[in-house]
Amino acid sequence: MRDSLTSLDSALASLLAQARLPAGSEQVSTFDADGRVLLAQAVSPLQVPPHDNSAMDGYAVRSGDVHAAGTLLPVSQRIAAGQMGEPLVPGTAARIFTGAPLPAGADAVVMQEDCELLADGSVRVNAVPKAGQWVRRAGDDIVRGAVVLEAGTRLTPAELGLAASIGLAQLEVARRPRVALFSTGDELVMPGSVRPEEMPPGAIYNSNRFFLRAMLQRLGCEVTDLGIVPDQREATVAALRDAAGAHDLILTSGGVSVGEEDHIKPAVEQLGQLDLWKIAIKPGKPFAYGRLGETHFMGLPGNPVSSFVTFVLLVRPFVLRLQGVADVAPRGIAARADFDWPRGDRRREFLRVRYNDSGGLELFRNQTSNLLTSAAWGDGVVDNAPGNAIARGDTVRFLSFAELLA
Repeated sequence: MRDSLTSLDSALASLLAQARLPAGSEQVSTFDADGRVLLAQAVSPLQVPPHDNSAMDGYAVRSGDVHAAGTLLPVSQRIAAGQMGEPLVPGTAARIFTGAPLPAGADAVVMQEDCELLADGSVRVNAVPKAGQWVRRAGDDIVRGAVVLEAGTRLTPAELGLAASIGLAQLEVARRPRVALFSTGDELVMPGSVRPEEMPPGAIYNSNRFFLRAMLQRLGCEVTDLGIVPDQREATVAALRDAAGAHDLILTSGGVSVGEEDHIKPAVEQLGQLDLWKIAIKPGKPFAYGRLGETHFMGLPGNPVSSFVTFVLLVRPFVLRLQGVADVAPRGIAARADFDWPRGDRRREFLRVRYNDSGGLELFRNQTSNLLTSAAWGDGVVDNAPGNAIARGDTVRFLSFAELLA
């Protein structure tokens, strides 16, 4: 057990050094790959677009044929998207539609709003075009042989569209991490099992399991929910033994302190190995990492906000790295503090905040670790360095829940 506080950066580096891709990959339909992590580079076998094409509905012309506004040109052909036209005869125009390939010889498109179709089938061009006007060049988006998506990319709808644009109907992705989740604590009661007015003295509803399971699923994990394990050594050992081997990660909430009723430490040590860390962050100081054979173990604190914060700061990047994601650091942005924080803590603080109507960040009324309301109320957290005081108007580092919970 470590007596001194461990910095967040050191703890995260140690965790990521242990993360290895689970064996195996999957071929999945591009339709079904949202949120999955790509294992192999996607290299384009073609250029996109494949031909010079029109960016507008209008008329394809040779720019040299239109010397002045009002030039009359006979319309020699009509080209819709998906059709290849004939070479453009000099001194004529081609009716063309958005996305249609530009006919050979044409070098510009005049949008239809700048043209007037006459009864005799000719068109009056009322604007003088420049070469290249409203033309999308072949390969302007993707050139043949380009790496379109790197291995380790976590796929979003935009990446799926990009993969489809180069003809990829299937993608090789990392296998979903298998995670066993359970809570410890005799005080925990599941919502729905007991009505509020019938709660035993000292009992609380188990909130942690709900947000932890949801966050794991958002990260692409297959979650096995093992429920609430009683505060008993034998029950804790049995739960861990049953979960090990069949899962890549066991995640628990509660029981990582050193009290007489905290059985996680001796149970994990009986079956494998464990480090108990006091992380220099607030909220969320107690954190445990260990191994049960090939299965990783992580123990989060029981206080809801502490559990929430340690998940997004430590578990989230670890789970992403297990799937092959290289860049797992959250992208902090600069924001304006519309609050005073006169005395910083000796630990690195993560203050729950949200944007106000003037574009600044306002602080939740109470920053203690038991108020889960702050996480639901907030837009994110301010990453505040140890000992740092904040004055209204200061620039602070903001981490968005929109990213951390994506």
